[in-house]
Amino acid sequence: MSDEEHHFESKADAGASKTFPQQAGTIRKNGYIVIKNRACKVVEVSTSKTGKHGHAKCHFVAIDIFNGKKLEDIVPSSHNCDVPHVNRTDYQLIDISEDGFVSLLTESGGTKDDLKLPTDDTLLTQIKDGFAEGKDLVVTVMSAMGEEQICALKDIGPK
Repeated sequence: MSDEEHHFESKADAGASKTFPQQAGTIRKNGYIVIKNRACKVVEVSTSKTGKHGHAKCHFVAIDIFNGKKLEDIVPSSHNCDVPHVNRTDYQLIDISEDGFVSLLTESGGTKDDLKLPTDDTLLTQIKDGFAEGKDLVVTVMSAMGEEQICALKDIGPK
């Protein structure tokens, strides 16, 4: 054995899987599931009992968390489904560039400049109008499976 101590820099996402397996029968409404390689929020689950030697099946109706499309999937309840790791992070809005990208202030004091304005029109106008009025805005960024998008907005008062 060596007397040297090993120090490892740990990064939360270094080699971490974008999804984890979970038995289909245990996934509930308002949970998350991967359907057709898209991270989705489950809006409806129905379980059907099949014949003598069949499996019980779960029918999932879910909405893509990034583009709002409705997706459906039917999986035997004893089989595993992929469930995405979904993170929500709040950032303070610093600037909006002409090309549609936002500049955000992270908790560590750095900036995050790789996010576009959301495609949702109501949220887009709220962000643009609030920024034009000089309000202090905090945006909530949802990230899953390598994708990120602004999903909510909070006004924390004037600058």
